[in-house]
Amino acid sequence: MYSALKEAELAFEEDEVPIGAVIVHNNKIIGKGHNQVQRLNDPTAHAEILAITAAANHLKSKYLIDCDLYITVEPCLMCSGAILLSHLRSVYFSTYEPKLGASGSVYNVLEKNKYNHNIKIYSGIYAEESKALLKSFFLKKRLNKN
Repeated sequence: MYSALKEAELAFEEDEVPIGAVIVHNNKIIGKGHNQVQRLNDPTAHAEILAITAAANHLKSKYLIDCDLYITVEPCLMCSGAILLSHLRSVYFSTYEPKLGASGSVYNVLEKNKYNHNIKIYSGIYAEESKALLKSFFLKKRLNKN
């Protein structure tokens, strides 16, 4: 999760919403990403999507069966769909997203026993650090508006 937090810090430095993600396979990071929505002018350029794409390219497979995803913020609906379609084994996220979260806060898309495979979900790792980064980012945005 520390590596995902470092990705989130890169997003913060690039004036993107500070969310980072990494995918691990056999104890090695094979995909990573941070939000690049503004930079790429692409609403799908979320950290999770970029990390999934990188990992799939690395493994040359659309399925990431033996892989784990670490994200600094609860995934949204779009990212949860990508998580399901890529057949990730586990998702670890830092903090809940009370407006758009799809893994327990607003929705629970990744809930067990709904699909042909189950994804293990864990939350709360580096939660305070992730929350602090988000708060700092949005405070900076509000201050720059005035």
